[in-house]
Amino acid sequence: MRKSLLAVAALTCAASLLPVPAPAAQKYVEQVVERTLDNGFRMLLLEDHKAPVAVVQVWYRVGSRNELPGITGLSHMLEHMMFKGTARNGPEEYSRIIASNGGNENAFTSDDATTYFATLASDRIGVEVELEADRMRNLVLSEQLFEPERQVVTEERRTRTDNNPIAFMFESLTAATFLEHPYRQPVIGWPTDIAGWKLSDLKAHYDTYYQPNNAFLVAVGDFDAQAMGELVEKHFGGYPRAADPPAVRAKEPPPRGERRVSVERPARLPFVAMQYVVPNLHHPDAPALEMLESVLSNGKSSRFYQRLVREQRVALDAGASYARTAIDDKTFTVSAQPQPGVSAEQLEKALLAEIDAIQQAPPAQDELDRARAQVEAAFVFAQDSMFYRGMLLGTYEIAGGWRQIDEFLPAIERVTPAQLQEVAKKYLTAQNRTTGVLVPLPTDESAPLERMPTGPMS
Repeated sequence: MRKSLLAVAALTCAASLLPVPAPAAQKYVEQVVERTLDNGFRMLLLEDHKAPVAVVQVWYRVGSRNELPGITGLSHMLEHMMFKGTARNGPEEYSRIIASNGGNENAFTSDDATTYFATLASDRIGVEVELEADRMRNLVLSEQLFEPERQVVTEERRTRTDNNPIAFMFESLTAATFLEHPYRQPVIGWPTDIAGWKLSDLKAHYDTYYQPNNAFLVAVGDFDAQAMGELVEKHFGGYPRAADPPAVRAKEPPPRGERRVSVERPARLPFVAMQYVVPNLHHPDAPALEMLESVLSNGKSSRFYQRLVREQRVALDAGASYARTAIDDKTFTVSAQPQPGVSAEQLEKALLAEIDAIQQAPPAQDELDRARAQVEAAFVFAQDSMFYRGMLLGTYEIAGGWRQIDEFLPAIERVTPAQLQEVAKKYLTAQNRTTGVLVPLPTDESAPLERMPTGPMS
């Protein structure tokens, strides 16, 4: 596994009480320079001159969502192989060159995309642009490099999933949540698929998806957008446009009724999670679902913390997450780990009681306003990070269009308590629910408590 991604920290104090950073006061549509080359390669360039550094990210529109049964995990494997060298730069030379120029780099794979990025001093950013352009189409893929890296991925799967009981349970839960859509497939791939990969499969994946018309570049930092655009065109513009990759046509059917998954693994405590298939950011209900997540689980004033952790003392922790920026409709998830001595059944009932409570009565206006202030403050103050701003542009572009970033805060402002209650009643139903339970088997009591791995596959 490559270096872990660092999460972008966001302040959660009330936005109305703190000054708004200057970049956030201006709409993204007023700041971003967008260009598309003749071969279909696109770039989103955002000048940010507060420090003499810049972030460059290259996003490929391919993830586990694009993979076929039997060869799952190829997108993640290809991410690993992208660091194994080109005809011009040998294995690991990319990382060495970035480090020698004072920069840092990494990559990650998700359901919807594969992303490569580096941060350097702004006068060295051309190094990253040239390196990324080189490996877009000039990667060396050989059996000599392929087989050892397959073993690396096998070990990564063992440590991150097979030996992590909560992650293992979530993998089974997601596979049960989606019957037809490829979101049911793990990013790292199923074990038998990893064992059966062929180099020819990987080469076909590379030639299909690593093409200029299936990728875009995001750059944020201390540069001139005109000059940066010319630099990007110089290095990426010479590749011919390829055939468009095959579209993902699978659609998840309407829910057929409640489903349950129980997974037995060595663990100190049980774990409970419930997934509901919900619409993404393109749907009018998305802002209310975002606020429902915040009311339930955002901070120590949230319902889950106050009632399940503090008052009832049935949970060590509890949370909710909404996959708003997925390409297709994905999930609203609630999950919790019980206090020692509390059964999974007790905890599940407590979670369902909190969902039922918000379905029966909308939150008070002050509760909604408090949760809204946290969401807005986290969004606004994260704008101080160039990397976060690049991630925001890339994530929204993958999900359907970066211009929707400017619609986020106004849409959040319009959410009412009644709308929160309405989406809870509409989507968080037994008919639409898949429940996963980790059933602990005996294990070493001195071992640390299990935790769910966070972030995309890196």
